[in-house]
Amino acid sequence: MALDSATPTVFAARRPRVRRLMLADYRSYPALDLAVDEPIVALSGENGAGKTNVLEALSLFTPGRGLRRAEFSECARSGGSGGFSVSLTLSDDGIDTQLGTGLEAEPAGGANRRCRIDRVPVASPRDFADHVRIVWMTPAMDGLFAGSAGERRRFLDRLVLTVDAGHGARVGALERALRNRNRLLETGGETAWLDATEREVAELGVAVTAARLETVGRLAALVASERDDASPFPWADFALAGELEALVADRTALEAEDRYRDLLAGSRSRDAAAGRTLIGPQASDLVVRHGRKQIEARACSTGEQKALLTGLVLAHARLVATTAGMAPLVLLDEIAAHFDPSRRRALFDELGRLGGQAWLTGADPAGFVDLAGRAQILRVTPGRIEG
Repeated sequence: MALDSATPTVFAARRPRVRRLMLADYRSYPALDLAVDEPIVALSGENGAGKTNVLEALSLFTPGRGLRRAEFSECARSGGSGGFSVSLTLSDDGIDTQLGTGLEAEPAGGANRRCRIDRVPVASPRDFADHVRIVWMTPAMDGLFAGSAGERRRFLDRLVLTVDAGHGARVGALERALRNRNRLLETGGETAWLDATEREVAELGVAVTAARLETVGRLAALVASERDDASPFPWADFALAGELEALVADRTALEAEDRYRDLLAGSRSRDAAAGRTLIGPQASDLVVRHGRKQIEARACSTGEQKALLTGLVLAHARLVATTAGMAPLVLLDEIAAHFDPSRRRALFDELGRLGGQAWLTGADPAGFVDLAGRAQILRVTPGRIEG
């Protein structure tokens, strides 16, 4: 991935940007009305001031629970009404669209999430994908390569979800079907019920695996076409590993479903003893290697892992721009502190070439000095954001 001045800008048909962000009773913000006028927004402030809260609020305009994966009730301000609202105005080629989401307290108790586009209710956050795509990187992801396979699957599913808004629903349905099968195995359910459940697991499992493989394949091809051994963000060599992946790669979808269903039926005793289904997308792993050095990412230094992850997230942002025809909103939490000045400058240049909008946070404003004149640099204090 070349990052010098010769690297072409990523051209996408659409470049939606946030022009206004409004929060009410969200985390540390009783109220916020923030006007935005630059393609890069840098938020600096002390730890705990509320910088990440802003990025999290923006991340709620995707399916799922946002970059913290928090329950929505946790996002409501302590001492507030019990609900919250997040509203943003997107400008895309001169056309403004208002997106809104939040948690509304019900008179009878409890609260429900609401989603609106131009103040009209919509069924789910998946509808926001027609207007904005969002990618992010947070400090919680720093241990991705050395962590569990489950963490890497969640990371991969987030990558897939940004290019395929229906992926989250398939993954959720698969998780429910697997739980149902595990209960039936535990209680000695009837064969007919197990047959029906395994048919559902097979259909969903193959669909989830196929979507993952397609995204990994596209991303790998993009990285290979751009790879540059001199880049400050080393290119990654990666693949999806698992038994079902091999089945899906070598067969048609129907053939893979039939074979997976046979494997499930044949492993009932083993799965019952284990207390879980051992074969399927829930056992897959994303294997990542440092491309130039050809060593596993988990064996790299902490700094190399951070650079690898950053390069992967940036490549994914370019993939989104290509496949969705829409430059994504990029959220990078506490990014400036991890890199030396030359790597920070390379990162800022790459964000500019994406052509969309990026929101960055960092405790030390000195980390954003190279953005002077080309970014909106704001100071965050508890409950307030000022220029």
